[in-house]
Amino acid sequence: MSRISSRAVSIAATTLFFLLASVHALADSQVRIVRLSYIEGNVQIDRGTGQFEKAMVNLPITQGAKLRTESDGRAEVEFEDGSTIRIVPETAIEFPQLSLRDSGSKVSTVEIKKGTAYVDYSSSKDNEFTLLFGREKILLSRPAHVRIGIGDSSAAVAVFKGDLQIDAPSGTVAVKKKQTASFDFSDNDRVELAKNIEEEPFDAWDKQQSEFDVRYASNSYNSYSPYAYGTRDLSYYGNFFDVPGYGMMWQPYFVGAGWDPFMNGAWCYSQGWGFGWVSAYPWGWTPYHYGTWVFLPGRGWAWQPGGVWTTWYARPRVLNPPPRFAVPQAPTVGRTTVVVNRGPVSTFANQSGSKLVIRNDSAGLGVRRGEIKNPAQLSRQVQERGAVTERDRTAPVARPQALGRELGRSQMGGHQSSPQVSRPMSQRQGTAGPAPRTSAPAPRSSAPAPSPGRPQR
Repeated sequence: MSRISSRAVSIAATTLFFLLASVHALADSQVRIVRLSYIEGNVQIDRGTGQFEKAMVNLPITQGAKLRTESDGRAEVEFEDGSTIRIVPETAIEFPQLSLRDSGSKVSTVEIKKGTAYVDYSSSKDNEFTLLFGREKILLSRPAHVRIGIGDSSAAVAVFKGDLQIDAPSGTVAVKKKQTASFDFSDNDRVELAKNIEEEPFDAWDKQQSEFDVRYASNSYNSYSPYAYGTRDLSYYGNFFDVPGYGMMWQPYFVGAGWDPFMNGAWCYSQGWGFGWVSAYPWGWTPYHYGTWVFLPGRGWAWQPGGVWTTWYARPRVLNPPPRFAVPQAPTVGRTTVVVNRGPVSTFANQSGSKLVIRNDSAGLGVRRGEIKNPAQLSRQVQERGAVTERDRTAPVARPQALGRELGRSQMGGHQSSPQVSRPMSQRQGTAGPAPRTSAPAPRSSAPAPSPGRPQR
């Protein structure tokens, strides 16, 4: 009897062990989504399908995704804590791990396959952030700003800020601020340490983006919301204001009475999630994963913080919509990206790229980060005149395109005389087939909308 009892106890203990291990493994595999926060030129993404497609800003990036740039492309990926990784032309990176531990800590692993990547890491307690290149590995645990360049037979790591350790086949290499470690892949990863950093062509662009982050992160809205993911773009492209009965609300610059928050974007399909709304606006991350869009009579659409973060926004939340406004609905069949393009786009005034025409109701679409000195003041002029030509103060580079251009449509020349209906990629490429209906009237969203009063916490 005692032998049977011992055996039963042993089996129970073993079963409990494997159950706990399974729970832990399951918890560690919780999917995270991070943001493709910036695009210039030709950027392509493989979202786990094995095929690359045109990327668009604000596209969610999940574990297993691959990102690459062509000869004119650059991109930035933003993580939840504000850390970023920026890539320049002819660069490829992968995301083998984006997970959440049962303790709540985030685990991020990024592999640089080729080209040059700039990593601006903001340390978050207990989070793990690992960089891989060649046979080398960097585990970041403190704030750091580094440049990693990798070629066919060599790699170099330059440290602009902080200090780090690189695990290499020959051992651990300590690299301090303003030092560069070079690895020779053809000579058993032999390493040389230089006490300087040689300047490269895209260092100035990376510095410009970092300065933008620092400047507009200081204008945070922590008093309105516990979330600060993507809010640097909110600070630049719009402003908060107090609305009696609602509290603090945000509205983008360069909008008029005819604008609505779903004029430019796409329904994108992801395996395991289905269709989700991806905004084409440069600020269009946080307001489409959190809070509610509210229509204010006499002022138009504004965004109200509140509620909880929605990882995959299959049905945007709206409150008090105007008459005849159809709540956007995701396609119910198929997997083809469906573009929605009904609004004007800020464009170049000439081919040299020295001037920028900012249009009313463009909501910042086509405007690069930081290129307008005083967006609030210029927005008032745009409201009065309908469009304003502003001298482009930044270096001429590939610019963010209208959504149709990003996804392969013919070039758009600014404001369209007639609204563009939602169409699937197959139709825009000449393949027959009905377009999923995305703008028809729909029943009221089942997602809870905040009642009047201060934003929900």
